Amino acid sequence: MLTPTGDARPVERAVVDDIVGDFEPETFLWIVFHRPDGGARVWYAWTAGGHSLGDDIDRRALAAPLDAADWLHFMGRHVERRTRGRIQIDAHPLRPILADLQAGVQAPAEEGVRLRRMVEMAADLTGQTRPAERPVRWVGVGPALLITQKAKR
Repeated sequence: MLTPTGDARPVERAVVDDIVGDFEPETFLWIVFHRPDGGARVWYAWTAGGHSLGDDIDRRALAAPLDAADWLHFMGRHVERRTRGRIQIDAHPLRPILADLQAGVQAPAEEGVRLRRMVEMAADLTGQTRPAERPVRWVGVGPALLITQKAKR
């Protein structure tokens, strides 16, 4: 039962659970709730079979090793974008991502260069140390990696 509070998370959780039912099995969902104050909250969700397949993809990608430029490339290649009012839903079917990974697909070199420049510029602007050669590792499509990263923030 939902009761009025200042916390939107229970309502968002119910909406996420409803959204999951709109997609095929083995899909990773990146759901953004845009708030009226300009902020946003991101939710991750997986349809049936998506948890284990996403974790398997992450293990393979990290072993390859792929980085954030590769992750952005894969996410852009395999996305279905929908909106529901202020909610943006990016659905990523995981089987095509696995197929790309197994075929050795990687981001074009210039995408990696652009990402590195952006990370270096952000580090310079914020006074942080520039990262080592591979600026950002594979972000993830499975709960083990994504939820661990989110908990560290």
